[in-house]
Amino acid sequence: MKPACRWVARQTAGLRILFFLLLLLVIWAPAALLLTQLGRALGLQAVTEIAVYGLLYLEFVALLRVWGHRVYGWRRPLRRCGLSWCWGMGLDFLQALVIGLFSVFGLFGLEALLGWASSPGLTVAIASIALEGLLVGLGVGLTEELLFRGWLLTELEADYGPTMALLVSSAIFATAHFIKPLSDILATLPQFLGLALLGLALVWARRTPSHSGPQPRAGLGYPIGLHAGLVWGYYIVSVGQLSRSTGRAPDWLTGIDGNPLAGLLGLLVMGLIAWRFARVAYPKSG
Repeated sequence: MKPACRWVARQTAGLRILFFLLLLLVIWAPAALLLTQLGRALGLQAVTEIAVYGLLYLEFVALLRVWGHRVYGWRRPLRRCGLSWCWGMGLDFLQALVIGLFSVFGLFGLEALLGWASSPGLTVAIASIALEGLLVGLGVGLTEELLFRGWLLTELEADYGPTMALLVSSAIFATAHFIKPLSDILATLPQFLGLALLGLALVWARRTPSHSGPQPRAGLGYPIGLHAGLVWGYYIVSVGQLSRSTGRAPDWLTGIDGNPLAGLLGLLVMGLIAWRFARVAYPKSG
């Protein structure tokens, strides 16, 4: 290991995280700027934006592999961060995907039963919407979980222990969703508590023993599946316009601006999911 890598490895988790992000920014920024300028010249801003963020994620994965090898001496950095391709992880993913998907359907179904929402019914386009939602859910689940419950949580746990890493990573996860203009931050601020609770649930899902056998540290199958399922379900309901408020319940109960994470009922459902994963992750002794 080179002296510079040994020096980085001896720093606190906060400094290591900062070094990693700064290095990623230095690598990504020139190419992102070039792609953005090229997209404007060709009139392909939308496509360019997708390419820029896709490049950022690919560089994150590449840097994570180099970082794990050089700084920590890990043989398989992605596996060390919880990403491995095996039957056990696949079963974990599918089970959590179903939990996330039907939790969303259950939430909106309950609102309909209580008369707080109505549904215009299914349309022919629902199949394509469901497929789009699945792809979006898989993309969000994989990228965010490798970042937050993979690399970030691993760095925090190395110095701060499981409880502090749980709280800090969940707070960072929620805060990261507010990197936007001030007006948008103020408009979506009620979602913060729900995002923090989601962060807790995903960490507990990360620590849930895997189907591949009892392990002290499970993989990313459960958190990727849960995250993907929640995004998938909400995409289907939102884009497919399967639920419309009847105005019989206040927004603070059903969700401000229609977002369940900004409403009491959504918080209760998310709290139930988090509680369940926490119970499995930390079974009572005896």
